[in-house]
Amino acid sequence: MFTNELKHSEPTRIVRRPRLSEEVSLALEGKIARGEIRPGQRLPAEKALAESFGVSRAVVREAVARLKADGRVETRQGAGAFVALAPKSLNFRFCQGDAPALVELREIFELRAMVESSIAELAARRRRPADVTTMQCFLLAMDDAVATGSDGSEADDDFHLAIAAAAHNSYAHRLLEFLGRHFSESRRLAWTMPGRHGVLPESAQSEHRRIYQAIAAGDAAGARRHAHEHVRCAARRVAVELADDLISERRGDVR
Repeated sequence: MFTNELKHSEPTRIVRRPRLSEEVSLALEGKIARGEIRPGQRLPAEKALAESFGVSRAVVREAVARLKADGRVETRQGAGAFVALAPKSLNFRFCQGDAPALVELREIFELRAMVESSIAELAARRRRPADVTTMQCFLLAMDDAVATGSDGSEADDDFHLAIAAAAHNSYAHRLLEFLGRHFSESRRLAWTMPGRHGVLPESAQSEHRRIYQAIAAGDAAGARRHAHEHVRCAARRVAVELADDLISERRGDVR
């Protein structure tokens, strides 16, 4: 499906089917835009939304999380989700189409490399036993997905969020949550591309395991290096070659 010719051709769109959560979030955004759900008004209960759209409650939760990340809704502890009175204007936005053009995809991978390698390094310095256990849980879930040939992208997302949690910096975790919906699409390619069975998810999982082992061992330099290499390999699997000047090591580290 992908060839090296893509590296030198005009930006090309990688077509994918939108996730159910994306469809639900767009539908809710439309209701808000049309005034069917007004600013300050509480969104229908999660169960009611799930029944209305014919999806699971997990899909509804992800859709609401997307709207929250975009500043369209606010959640209140114990009260639910409400349409924001003054929607926040997000100047930092990713592409809004069905899928990123090749040049945008490359830049998303570059951003992933910068963010995820730094977070993995900090996680290796600060991880606690409970953090390691959580990461291992999602690692095993991806092992199961590889073995059954199923979509392990949700566990993939959760694994990376668990690494961010292990850094014990609330802003780093919130940043990865905000970026997660966009990063997750670049991760999902390895799990959902036609002909992916075998080499793609198994290679990615080997990289995940190296990151996990470095963090568990408290190897900060190794965690940074393996996280960076994971993103570089993930990009290469979809014919995106990251620039050589995007390096993972700090000055003085051996490559």
